[in-house]
Amino acid sequence: MSASTEAIEMATVAALAADDKLATDVVVLDVSEQLVITDCFVIASAPNERQVNAIVDNIEDKLRDAGHKPVRREGTREGRWALLDYVDIVVHVQHNDERNFYALERLWRDCPAVPVEGIAALPTPAADDDDAQAEADSE
Repeated sequence: MSASTEAIEMATVAALAADDKLATDVVVLDVSEQLVITDCFVIASAPNERQVNAIVDNIEDKLRDAGHKPVRREGTREGRWALLDYVDIVVHVQHNDERNFYALERLWRDCPAVPVEGIAALPTPAADDDDAQAEADSE
């Protein structure tokens, strides 16, 4: 089973809203095969706490305009790792340091990325590992 159409639409709105506020490394992962509690993760990062909060505010505004309200909102006061839970999607907006340390993409590397038109796709960690291994084997 893959992510529902509604979840992908919500994740797309959230990803584009993050990108509007200059979030970096915006990625949407379809985690529906691994988790029963949500369909997609949206992960984005920013270099400082103020920008993390600006990104979170814009995501909430855009999703509210689309008729969605978070059931849980965590971490916005600190501005280091904010989490917005919309049931069908969970949005993680992280400070660059937290993003590098926790490496959510690596934890969920078995989950397919969902392409979002207008946002450049990032190479998946699994693909990076395979490329590095292939390069090492050829030497």
